[in-house]
Amino acid sequence: MTIDTHLTVIDRLRRREFPAVPDRSAMVESGPGYHIAGLRVSGEFWDADAAEVAETEEDFTAELTALVQALSLRWGAPETVDLGAHLERSARGLPVRPPLDTLGGYVPRMHGWRVQGRWIGVGVGQGARELPFQLLVAVGEGAAVQGARTPSSG
Repeated sequence: MTIDTHLTVIDRLRRREFPAVPDRSAMVESGPGYHIAGLRVSGEFWDADAAEVAETEEDFTAELTALVQALSLRWGAPETVDLGAHLERSARGLPVRPPLDTLGGYVPRMHGWRVQGRWIGVGVGQGARELPFQLLVAVGEGAAVQGARTPSSG
């Protein structure tokens, strides 16, 4: 997929209504107040060597960087959202509100913007060494990530 294709998907999700109950299709997981979609997903790495995993990670990171640059041209510099604390809370059996509960299992941090009452975030992650890399977009109500932000480093 190209950056233009990713931008088209993001724009569609920004305009899409949130469902009243959780829903999942082949491409999008949605719930009250959020949508999460895989913009690009690699294959699994069960028998892959370290060089193949590193090359794929580098490719996904470069694609994320290009997407963040394109979105920054539209909406300005992003905020950084660190999801590690939410993943830790979830692992300890403590409640984490959606979509942070789901996102924390996919990506360690996201780059996000607040646009017209919604929050749009993008990030790359891999749940474990053998699992696929994922370039994700999340769209949520304006307060979807409140309390999850960290200062931007750039």
